[in-house]
Amino acid sequence: MGGIRKPKKKYHSPGHPFQKTRLAEELNFVGEYALRNKRELWRHRALLARCRGITRDILAMPFESRGLQETQLLGRLQRLSLLKKHSTLDDVLNLTIRDVLERRLQTQVFRQGLAKSLHHARQLITHGHIMLDNHRVSSPGMLLKRGQEQTLKYSTGSPYRSASHPERPSREVEPAPASKPTKESQPKGSE
Repeated sequence: MGGIRKPKKKYHSPGHPFQKTRLAEELNFVGEYALRNKRELWRHRALLARCRGITRDILAMPFESRGLQETQLLGRLQRLSLLKKHSTLDDVLNLTIRDVLERRLQTQVFRQGLAKSLHHARQLITHGHIMLDNHRVSSPGMLLKRGQEQTLKYSTGSPYRSASHPERPSREVEPAPASKPTKESQPKGSE
């Protein structure tokens, strides 16, 4: 169950720790989505595994008795924007880890153009430069609900709010000014 001092783990580590293909796949996801460590990936995989397990349990029930649980599960996944509006339980079984990782706050900050890279997005979030629904957020791994990506913006006290900030990605790159040739760069016969 877990208490205040010892909370319950939200992830499941792999049963076979040294499978070469799984290690390569995990390393690919960690690099592609700029995750801090594999534990973040395992946490999202555990969420996906729980949803699939609930789906399999619902599918094993008689058709008449599964209505409420089915609507609750589909409603939750639709609010997280993992499923479309008129999805079925078969669509839950087709979800991949990539679908879940795309809904992370860190990924959406990058996709909305508030950061130059996924690593930069993580740094902006942890340092308090990003607001979601007019509240400052500091957890890059949280999953956004449907429509929340439109409310992402820089926080009120952040220097990134200024359009002239040099690290802001929306700023156009200015061409380097043409420099005047100096005496050392001119050919010897041109003086």
